[in-house]
Amino acid sequence: MKQEFAVLQECLQAASKVVRRHFGKVGYELKGKANLVTKADVASQKAVLDIIRKRFPLHDYLAEEDAVKNTGADYTWVIDPLDGTTNFAHTFPQCSVSVALFYKNEPVLGGVANPATGETFLAQKGKGATLNGKKIHVSKTAKLAQALLVTGFPYNRFTRMPELLTRFEDFLNSCHDVRRLGSAALDLCWLAAGRTDGYWEDNLNPWDVGAGILILQEAGGKVTDYSGKKYKKLPDYGRTMLASNGKIHAQMLQIIRKTEPRP
Repeated sequence: MKQEFAVLQECLQAASKVVRRHFGKVGYELKGKANLVTKADVASQKAVLDIIRKRFPLHDYLAEEDAVKNTGADYTWVIDPLDGTTNFAHTFPQCSVSVALFYKNEPVLGGVANPATGETFLAQKGKGATLNGKKIHVSKTAKLAQALLVTGFPYNRFTRMPELLTRFEDFLNSCHDVRRLGSAALDLCWLAAGRTDGYWEDNLNPWDVGAGILILQEAGGKVTDYSGKKYKKLPDYGRTMLASNGKIHAQMLQIIRKTEPRP
């Protein structure tokens, strides 16, 4: 994995350079009512895929902006070239580049970089997680009432408001407070670094969460779907997601189960 890990970091650096160059200088187009795409998304993805295609031509890949190679290879690169595009388009500096390497159906390498702040989170399966080279670990908060949670709202929220707001209200009434930051990849990384204690969101995609999930797990956290089960296949990653420091996971799961999601 040494070569793959080096390529992962090279991809993050190349994509971050592209995103910084475009920050505050591009408009956007709508892919959906709440789903944006910018020139930075496309250029960042190209920078990453150019590296991967050259270094590992036999590997598959899955990237957000309609780039898929699926030959049945054991290794698949899962790429979000710009997570938090809405934030980026509004020059809100909470956006990221997320790159993960999956072996079959499990992430074995993960990296998330915020080009606006210079923070880079990295993880290798079985070797822990780091932020700018320093080891990170989840918080020790053991009671949901004392927890700072984070969430996000899916692109199909306009047809799901009662369900989503009921769940939000249930959590808000049960924890210390809730934040909504706008980048699923960074939400998982902030949880891994102990800045928050729990996170829930659904209707996400593997590229949104693939790297962040490994980073969180390697920092001592826990990730399941809304039924409390682990993901079995790559396409399942993010459909429903509950993430925590592990200590408040069961408490959060009780609240999740009050409202059935409709991904």
